Amino acid sequence: MSVFNVAELLLLATVWGGSFLFMRIAAPVLGPVWLIELRVLIAGLTLLPILVRLDLWREVRRHWRSLLVVGGINSALPFSLLAFASVSLPAGFTAILNATAPLFGTIVAFLWLKEQLTPTRIIGFILGFLGVIILIGWKLVELTPAFVVASLAGLLAAFAYGIAAPYIKQKLAGVPSLAITVGSQLGAALLLLPALPFTIPSKPITLSIWIAVQSLALLSTALAYLLYFRLIRTIGSTKALTVTYLIPVFAMVWGLLFLNEPITSSMILGCGLILLGTAIANDLFAKGGFNA
Repeated sequence: MSVFNVAELLLLATVWGGSFLFMRIAAPVLGPVWLIELRVLIAGLTLLPILVRLDLWREVRRHWRSLLVVGGINSALPFSLLAFASVSLPAGFTAILNATAPLFGTIVAFLWLKEQLTPTRIIGFILGFLGVIILIGWKLVELTPAFVVASLAGLLAAFAYGIAAPYIKQKLAGVPSLAITVGSQLGAALLLLPALPFTIPSKPITLSIWIAVQSLALLSTALAYLLYFRLIRTIGSTKALTVTYLIPVFAMVWGLLFLNEPITSSMILGCGLILLGTAIANDLFAKGGFNA
């Protein structure tokens, strides 16, 4: 894994970590469905002229079926499930469920793509997941039917991510990340269209809401998916999914900088375990694992 790959992984975690801040601002006003629709549609349309100018639209037409599948299982479905889960789950619990994506991805990649599953990599995944739990904080909750259904929705979202990454690695190998990003985001927007008439926002949309939506679409979606799909192609689906561990770390940093949220000792310990586990899972401590 090169220094450039590590930098890309950290940048991806940074912009995806910011998505929690943007969604916290916009979701109460727009609702999850309209927010997600605007998120993927603006991201896809913003990059579309660049795609056409680079003569990559033919790639979208050639692989439109696979891109529609990716738009569904990597954006429309998990975004909607996580939005649904966040309504009933305690704060932070959704992030823990989302952090199971690398674990699901490891199993799927092992069974589907025959990616090597070493004991060291398993240890890295476990440490990273424990770090997320410590960072967010594990609290006892009442096992109500609503909690169980919401938790299953969150786990299904993580499982969808775990399937999507190997699917992209196999079905869209060699396809430019720009084509995958534009095609999948426009596909996700198309799949969400039928739900829009039933979830029309009733609250006024202010300038700060639109700024949050634009930031979510351009930074946490357009830029993020360009980086993510490129990482899947260069370092593999299993390693790329470890970004899910890093996202809560940067979400915590954004919360400190913009919302004055405090940093506790458990957060520091959790961050340390996350960084250590991610490094081990990506073979950075292995001989020749970190190169220029």
